[in-house]
Amino acid sequence: MKVPTGPSGPYRLLARALTAGVLVSASACSLHGVLRPADAPSVERPATSATPSLTDAQASAALITQGELGGHWSATQGGATWRDGLLKTRTDAPDCQRLLDGLYAEDLLGEPTGARAVVGLDESGNAAQLRYQVAAYAAPSEVDAKLAWLRTLPSKCAQFTSTDVRGGRLNVTVVPSVLPGVGDAREGLRLTMSDASAANAGDGSGAAPMLTLDFAAVRVGDRAVSLTNGGLGGAAQDSTQQAVQIGTQRLQDVLAGRPPTTAPATPTTAPVEPTTMPVEPTTAPVKPTTRPVNPTTAPANPLTGRPTEPLTESPADTDNTTAETADTADTADTADTADTADTAQEG
Repeated sequence: MKVPTGPSGPYRLLARALTAGVLVSASACSLHGVLRPADAPSVERPATSATPSLTDAQASAALITQGELGGHWSATQGGATWRDGLLKTRTDAPDCQRLLDGLYAEDLLGEPTGARAVVGLDESGNAAQLRYQVAAYAAPSEVDAKLAWLRTLPSKCAQFTSTDVRGGRLNVTVVPSVLPGVGDAREGLRLTMSDASAANAGDGSGAAPMLTLDFAAVRVGDRAVSLTNGGLGGAAQDSTQQAVQIGTQRLQDVLAGRPPTTAPATPTTAPVEPTTMPVEPTTAPVKPTTRPVNPTTAPANPLTGRPTEPLTESPADTDNTTAETADTADTADTADTADTADTAQEG
């Protein structure tokens, strides 16, 4: 009788299947770390668990203040009505439309991925509005890509026409603006809008700008400051440059843990001279009210009756001289009288 040495029939098939499974598992274990199944992606740490590059407190501390710009800046009273009337216009040029949309939505650098803080200021002199933002983005390259695109607009959108909601046509110009050399990268634009019908009227009135608006952005690492400044009364370029200069330095100070640098506001009036300066005498030294009076007639010699030489002595000396002369005359008269008496006696 033959003794079976292994499973047969269904049992043999089951044994083979189990063996194959063990071999596949062993092979998978041996390749762990080299090959992964397609349906098991690698697990990455969520970005929110990493240390943020900018906190809400830092973003708020990096904002500029109204007193640092000089002039007559104050907290904003709300968005100006020209934003809807002029920035919500349509044009056929895609890049120019993207510019208008970005200015209206205030997101030309894209949507921030981290903390952000915003401040709005109004200027009473020309009714300008300034919106200043500090925000963190996904990566420096993301901001640089937006800055590179903005750099092309003075050529792509140097001049174009847009149409408002009422069908009015506007001439739009875009030129680059100069910014202080701060931060890691920067870009600035100036946009002006004017009435196309006034420009084509031919009445010599020209086309005065209806809107002048500055845009500026500066990258510091993966953070950026950006602003718009302007309005129907124009945009002061020195205010734009000052906001960029002060704001970028402040952000760098906050990120480095240094106290924020505060720049003094530009004085609106000339410095006042010290009030304690030595005061000049209000009256000049008084000169003598009387001066020596020259004799109107030359004095006569009492002995000869002829005029004497002009007097050069002071009045006091003259009085003395006159007195001496009088004494001399009296003495002479007395002597003559005595001589006459002696002669009479001798006779």
